[in-house]
Amino acid sequence: MELEYKPKNCWEIFTEEQKKDANNFAQKYIEFLSACKTERETVEWVLKEALSLGFEEDFSRGNFLKVIKHKSIILAKKGAQPLTSGLRIIGAHIDTVRLDLKQHPIFESCDLVLAKTHYYGGIRKYQWLSIPLAIHGVVVKETGEKIKICIGEKDNEPVFVIPDLLPHLASKQNEKKVSEAFEGEKLAPILGNVPDKEKKENKFKACILKILYEKYNIKEEDLFSAELQFVPAGRAKIMGLDESMIGGYGQDDRICAFCAFEALMSTLNPEHTIVVVFWDKEEIGSDGATGAKSLFFEYIVQDLIDAWEPGAKLSQVMSKSKAISGDVHGAMDPYFEELHDKYNASKLGYGPVICKFTGHRGKVSANDASAEYIAWMKKILNEENIPWQMAELGKVDAGGGGTVAKFLAEYGMDIVDMGPGILGMHSPFEVSSKADLYATYLAYKKFLST
Repeated sequence: MELEYKPKNCWEIFTEEQKKDANNFAQKYIEFLSACKTERETVEWVLKEALSLGFEEDFSRGNFLKVIKHKSIILAKKGAQPLTSGLRIIGAHIDTVRLDLKQHPIFESCDLVLAKTHYYGGIRKYQWLSIPLAIHGVVVKETGEKIKICIGEKDNEPVFVIPDLLPHLASKQNEKKVSEAFEGEKLAPILGNVPDKEKKENKFKACILKILYEKYNIKEEDLFSAELQFVPAGRAKIMGLDESMIGGYGQDDRICAFCAFEALMSTLNPEHTIVVVFWDKEEIGSDGATGAKSLFFEYIVQDLIDAWEPGAKLSQVMSKSKAISGDVHGAMDPYFEELHDKYNASKLGYGPVICKFTGHRGKVSANDASAEYIAWMKKILNEENIPWQMAELGKVDAGGGGTVAKFLAEYGMDIVDMGPGILGMHSPFEVSSKADLYATYLAYKKFLST
């Protein structure tokens, strides 16, 4: 009998068929990740796929969906058991760190036209310098017309950049702390450099405004009612000589969203009603009408009760439910090993990470899953020989983070964080493992069908 626990590397226990499936699954994920760089684009992708598979906003059918303000979406599949026996829920967020355009974004300086931005979420500012950027988003006119914008993703399209300071003049900057050396107000991508010959003042800005009007019928005032974001340009990529990894923007947390969606769609005739919800605003605290603090999730569960089990109590349905907060984990970084507790750190390639608690310095603002729920989760994964690992984020005093788990825990349901480990989290090019991607899908599918 082996008494010591050792996590299992996915590649060492996957069958040849599973390795093939993992590679095919990764290719589909790369297409999703490359196409979905904003929460609106992700909702559109999920909606299109779900509609094609028979989901609709009609409670008379067993497959239900609801879009919330174009930036969150919830899907439900009716199970054989009554709702009062509890739901199986996976929640993931589909927003990611980026640079949002300010309300008055366009200005000129040094005969260049630039765009003022306000960064969204926890970024390391220097990582956004000297890389190609694309603009994604929507402009809403007073008539209600929506103009979709996507510039910088095709080979024949221009990209944008925030130039870094040349090293020849950076001696003073080099002496500053990283938090002080790079200023948020200077995260302003360059838009253009050609003057409008008909103007004497703001002639460079005038040229850009003319281009926007001619190409998109947009005036400067229209930018007040716009959601435009600068994101890293280019596709996600297979990474490594062994082609074992995936590199790309926005894997926190679209990797969990993709796995949850695919698990939902491949779960047929579930025992319990299964619900997958994709939230916005997690990276800035889950506030707002489309975040996990919003009551829209509760409202929709009540609607499910009214349609599928009239008279049932919301409190009973919620408290009997089991849930996964699908979110990524900070994998052990070979360049900064000293920030991790190596005995309690995750590694790429060992399957999804079960994170009993999140929070920071003393588990502040954490959901802390019960021992009973962890035991149940281990059991269902081990029954299918699905590789998994257990870890926490960094050393106790090194920092920390939070997820949506604590908001669902308020209903009394069992919930735990589970998702793949990531290197370079919140950077413009995050790294994940193909094996972890596929193992997470298998884990989510097993959870939803149990």
